[in-house]
Amino acid sequence: MTWLITGGAGYIGAHVARAMHGAGEDVVVLDDLSAAVPERLPGGVPLVEGSTLDGDLLKRVFADHGITGVVHLAARKQVGESVAEPVRYYRENIGGLATLLDAIADAGVRRLVFSSSAAVYGNPDVDLITEDTPCLPVNPYGETKLAGEWLVRAAGRAHGISTVCLRYFNVAGAAAPELADTGVFNIVPMVFDRLTRGEAPRIFGADYPTPDGTCVRDYIHVADLAEAHLAAARRLSKDAPAGDLTLNVGRGEGVSVRELITLIGEVTGDRREPVTEDRRPGDAPRAVASAERAAAELGWRARLGVPEMVASAWAGWQRHHGL
Repeated sequence: MTWLITGGAGYIGAHVARAMHGAGEDVVVLDDLSAAVPERLPGGVPLVEGSTLDGDLLKRVFADHGITGVVHLAARKQVGESVAEPVRYYRENIGGLATLLDAIADAGVRRLVFSSSAAVYGNPDVDLITEDTPCLPVNPYGETKLAGEWLVRAAGRAHGISTVCLRYFNVAGAAAPELADTGVFNIVPMVFDRLTRGEAPRIFGADYPTPDGTCVRDYIHVADLAEAHLAAARRLSKDAPAGDLTLNVGRGEGVSVRELITLIGEVTGDRREPVTEDRRPGDAPRAVASAERAAAELGWRARLGVPEMVASAWAGWQRHHGL
């Protein structure tokens, strides 16, 4: 097996590339480098610069490297940006996937792991979100991930491609400081950024129907997420007949925003009180995964907790910001 990992030099992609390469899988990375750090990749892993929108490039990559499976992570993923630029999100996330699926079918590849998101669910009013919870996305990013799942399954049925769609919950942490997230789009680096600038963390809404009034989320360590991709790829390697799986990737445990900020204060030593601002539109009071299906289908469970996520993310933040 030789696996093509699209978006494999990004924050999550580099963790997946390292996990699969470290487990003895042959991997090739395709990345347009728009949000990538090529130095994240382990030595010996080929890196091809380019976009999944480039069908001719994809054909060459499949032929030159003898690709037999694909892990597709390349996509735009910022909710706010998707609201401001919906056409761009549909063009890159859906158009890029469609072009990739054409190349997969033409090359006779029969295995695909698709990076999806819990954003497909929208804001369900349930204690635990299962894979059978209705999907009602509330922003263009979530819409593109749900439409991407539909397209993946349809192409799988049409061309005999076995597929796994992994619905990520909130990703945090780093397997090593050099692999840490360099963006400031998710809550952990956002709090780090505020503290580094001498400002108090922000809580958007403290009057939700939760134990402490703040939103509750399910956080997954990026190293565990990478292991889930490896488990999915190996499941597809073993299964000869075509089929499809859709699986949540989370810990099945909720942590409130206030609890997370308190933990960040303990790790960083900066325990200043957060300031409370108005709710943000679209924030659900609670979004926690049921991760039982992934355990049953892949033999995978998350091993690392929120303290490990925060401590490893802080080590990476310090490295990247010279602290």
